[in-house]
Amino acid sequence: MQTRAAIVWEQNKPWHVEDIELDDPKAGEVKIKLAASGLCHSDEHILTGDMVLSPEVAALTGVKQFPIIGGHEGAGEVVEVGPGVSTLKEGDHVVLSFIPACGRCSSCARGRQHLCDLGAFLLAGRQVTDMTARHHTADGVDLGIMACAGTFAPYTVVAESSCVKIDDGVPLDKAALVGCGVTTGWGSAVNAADVRAGETVVVIGLGGIGMGAVQGAALAGARHVLAVDPVGWKRDKAAEFGATHTAASMEEATAKAGELTWGAMADKAILCTGVATGDLIQPMMNMVTKGGRGVVTAVAPIHQEDVKLNLFDLSMQRKELVGCIFGNANPRRDIPRLLRLYQEGRLKLDEMITATYTLDEINQGYQDMRDGKNIRGLITF
Repeated sequence: MQTRAAIVWEQNKPWHVEDIELDDPKAGEVKIKLAASGLCHSDEHILTGDMVLSPEVAALTGVKQFPIIGGHEGAGEVVEVGPGVSTLKEGDHVVLSFIPACGRCSSCARGRQHLCDLGAFLLAGRQVTDMTARHHTADGVDLGIMACAGTFAPYTVVAESSCVKIDDGVPLDKAALVGCGVTTGWGSAVNAADVRAGETVVVIGLGGIGMGAVQGAALAGARHVLAVDPVGWKRDKAAEFGATHTAASMEEATAKAGELTWGAMADKAILCTGVATGDLIQPMMNMVTKGGRGVVTAVAPIHQEDVKLNLFDLSMQRKELVGCIFGNANPRRDIPRLLRLYQEGRLKLDEMITATYTLDEINQGYQDMRDGKNIRGLITF
């Protein structure tokens, strides 16, 4: 079939919306009619070159990263199933999990679906079923798809392993948000930071992931949730998601954390900035109490290796610095669980959406993100 998609042809060039050809699903695949796709910062990382296909994966798959259809945070309806698909049928509503979950690899078997072996191919842009393409330009050039999803298009073909079936009663445009941002943020607090009732938590950066982390910390029972962002309206908005205090900078947040805890400092701190840089780590860890934990959720440029960190403080105060991807979640369990919280009025998704855009307005949507105007922008189809 013919459809349209937003494509990055090379780094640091705008998204280009054009007609494409979409193949029928092959074995183990489904075709999805998308309702909406979130404008996540990770797609910006593809455009800027922060997330680059490794030479090892390129050699293994024999593919190039560009051109690639963006988008990995989406939800829609199954309109066609390929041979061998056993868990989905036409008409099912699904959220696309940006990390597939095969259910059979060592990580999945240990309850770590966010580390599924299929994640090795997220930047390769090909179907994980056979490493070939289902998306092509009008003149036949194979197109990659971001995170095995390619949700910047009204229709896409993905592996069954990328789909999580959801309740038909959940609005699909809101459900799209748990395909990445909300689950990543919520899980950063609940899973990676392991926030406990009565703790003091600092969340640094109040985009879609940061606001998800604020909600996760609040739902976990944190006594204080200190939300940090230089943008004033985001700090004001954070109270709606459960923040008890705010700060405009990490310096201000450090002083506030000390004030709230009588000098003991925060139990947990979560880094959710648009880009993670090495100079942010020590200021974050300065906010963490002895025996506390700092979580790095924000994506850093892939080749960045330099980090400022006081190793004496790390060991002598037994602090923990941990990484986090997809909120360390198990998408097949956590996506339906989060949507149940939404249906019960305990998780806010409607309020996360600052603005909606058409596919043709994608470059404006990302400019609004860069300008700090959005918590989460959403393309609707």
